Amino acid sequence: MALIVSLPIGTPPQTQQMVLDTGSQLSWVQCNKKSTVTKLPSPFNPSRSSTFSVLPCNHPICKPRIPDYTIPTSCDQNRLCHYSYFYADGTLAEGNLVREKFTFSSSQITPPLVLGCAQDSDASTEGILGLNLGRLSFARQYKVSKFSYCVPVRPNRVMAPPVGSFYLGQNPSSGGFQYVDFLIYDSSQSQRMPNLDPLAYTVGMEGIRIGMKRLDIPRSVFRPDAGGAGQTMIDSGTEYTFLVEDAYVKVKEEIMRLVGSRVKKGFVYGQALDLCFDGDAAEIGRLVGDVVLELGKGVEIVVEKDRVLADVGGGVHCLSIGRSDLLGVESNIIGNFHQQNLWVEFDLANRRVGFGRADCSRSK
Repeated sequence: MALIVSLPIGTPPQTQQMVLDTGSQLSWVQCNKKSTVTKLPSPFNPSRSSTFSVLPCNHPICKPRIPDYTIPTSCDQNRLCHYSYFYADGTLAEGNLVREKFTFSSSQITPPLVLGCAQDSDASTEGILGLNLGRLSFARQYKVSKFSYCVPVRPNRVMAPPVGSFYLGQNPSSGGFQYVDFLIYDSSQSQRMPNLDPLAYTVGMEGIRIGMKRLDIPRSVFRPDAGGAGQTMIDSGTEYTFLVEDAYVKVKEEIMRLVGSRVKKGFVYGQALDLCFDGDAAEIGRLVGDVVLELGKGVEIVVEKDRVLADVGGGVHCLSIGRSDLLGVESNIIGNFHQQNLWVEFDLANRRVGFGRADCSRSK
């Protein structure tokens, strides 16, 4: 499940659907029909916008500066700045770096922001709204002090996804939020930690409870080790939650103790979830109970028993927690499935993330 926002880009505005992604930096839109994914809505048409411009190769932003891009920028045959951006799921977007305005209203127009104009993409969306801590993220370029979203519960995979909410700036509900600080790593630290993503929204997780039992997982498993493996991040662009091996093994042991006889043996969904069931999902959820992700300062993300399993189709339900190594990463990732019916606020000015319980289908 992706979190989709519709944003007005260009002059006059062209509405583009973009995936809200706190785990990546570069925002981009699909600029022509070369996407390998069919049935996408209309791509952005640069020729219809009076404020569109392309960055030349000699522009300072075009000079490679890792970790801004997953592979370096380069000059194309027209001496324009070309980028390639790989995502953790293996998808690729590439094209030219450009500048364009976002027009939210006649009185709220951004200055020209750097984004990608993708000529080639195998991502199943028109574009990405990159919102991590990187210098080229939408939040950093537009100098947003905070932003928040509310993810509604999706009843099943057949029904059309419900509509949630996305705020730029002050959220009127924030008085009831509970906050936990970001863990910040400077460039000198991150250079010594090759497995660390220094631009991610990293938080300190303290532990995990299943039902009434607190699992025997050392706190250090949820913190970066000397090589950077083990950081815990909040990522709107990842669907499920993923844990490093030392944590996942303990979760799996407890699930197997509770409902192991009902596991669909040998089944792995999407090369990501490997604890799946054919039986009555509601009954299995009752047997497992709530799953609680314990963060710092007493903040908890409570995954209620009816959302412990994810409906993956065909009558199969899987534990909505997977092992990180199946994704090819060495991080703990709290995905959007476990952010349902929560306001999640990224307070950049105060370097913290806030959570507030809500009915996100009604939080407008």
